[in-house]
Amino acid sequence: MLSTPNERKIVLVVIDGLGGLPHPETGKTELETAVTPNMDELARRSICGFSLPVDQGITPGSAPGHLGPFGYDPVNTYIGRGVLEAIGVDLDLKPGDIASRGNICTLDSAGIIKDRRAGRISTEKTAAICERFDGKTIEGVQVLVKPVKDHRIVVILRGSGLDENITDTDPQQAGVTPSVSNATRPEAEFTARIINLFGQQVRETLKQEAVANMVLLRGFSSLPQMVTMQKMFKLNPAAIASYPMYRGLAKLAGMHVLDTGLTLADEMETLKYNFAKHDFFFFHIKGADSAGEDGDFARKVSVLEEVDVLIPAICSLEPDVLVITGDHSTPAVLKGHSWHPVPLMLYSECCRPDLAIAFSESGCLAGALGTIHAKSVLPLAMANCFKLNKYGA
Repeated sequence: MLSTPNERKIVLVVIDGLGGLPHPETGKTELETAVTPNMDELARRSICGFSLPVDQGITPGSAPGHLGPFGYDPVNTYIGRGVLEAIGVDLDLKPGDIASRGNICTLDSAGIIKDRRAGRISTEKTAAICERFDGKTIEGVQVLVKPVKDHRIVVILRGSGLDENITDTDPQQAGVTPSVSNATRPEAEFTARIINLFGQQVRETLKQEAVANMVLLRGFSSLPQMVTMQKMFKLNPAAIASYPMYRGLAKLAGMHVLDTGLTLADEMETLKYNFAKHDFFFFHIKGADSAGEDGDFARKVSVLEEVDVLIPAICSLEPDVLVITGDHSTPAVLKGHSWHPVPLMLYSECCRPDLAIAFSESGCLAGALGTIHAKSVLPLAMANCFKLNKYGA
């Protein structure tokens, strides 16, 4: 292994959904529209380019989008969304458990999905619904139903003979009925039946509710086997993330998940308090992705401007390497993830500053990095921290 430990520190700032596309009225992306003097100044002292989350033309989900910057090959490291959600809220998954991510949703009188998120009902309302189903048994399988945040839940199946190879009941669009879960191999037929029976029970129990009256499930998965970042890269990594899924992913990668609050200011205080204790920090920022998925261009611009205000405070800690990038692009004009490469900049005393004068899609075109695979980001950061030995004689 080339990895070698030392006391130098890396801060990886992941602005979820960072990349964008031009607004039809202005011709500028969200980053190009935002006023970000601090990131622009940092770009002038950094080496810039683009990160390709998976490969050309591939639109990544959230898990693959983060695995790359953590140094994993997202093609060969698959983690189901259900597992991530469950671990992110500190549920104790056991070998053989099948976890899924869920939404409380709204069906109309004809059984058509009217709102996949049930108006983003409160976490308290969701928790009360979960209590009505949590711990029930269906054909010998225990069903655990736990709230996550707002309308989101986790459903875990615990019992013998379970198999994760089943299809989602969430069609991920309104205007259609919930999907029936099907086995994608014979061994999973029992699991699909349990999920469909659970869905029937939920619909019958909640049929009098006008808004929160059904559950949609996706991302069925079991615990994967992963080599930790400690073992692969000899790092002492920590994660600062308020959103459960990203905490779960960090935990699977072997990071110490730090307690933090919900705001960017909270996350910044967490970084300051723990800065002496670790040599790698994953600093996650969610708001840009949520705004992009909602098609809210102006709100995404506002989030990016809020992030820019943090940059001097992060720099004041004097990390040896500061990387700012995203897990994927979420253009507001598309209202979803996209395949476009993500702006990337890396600052260290050893980098070669290039011709980039702004941190944006157009600015990073002048960067010397060009477009690199996301899985190369961490090795590049480690090299700039002298955490990689010479290869060969």
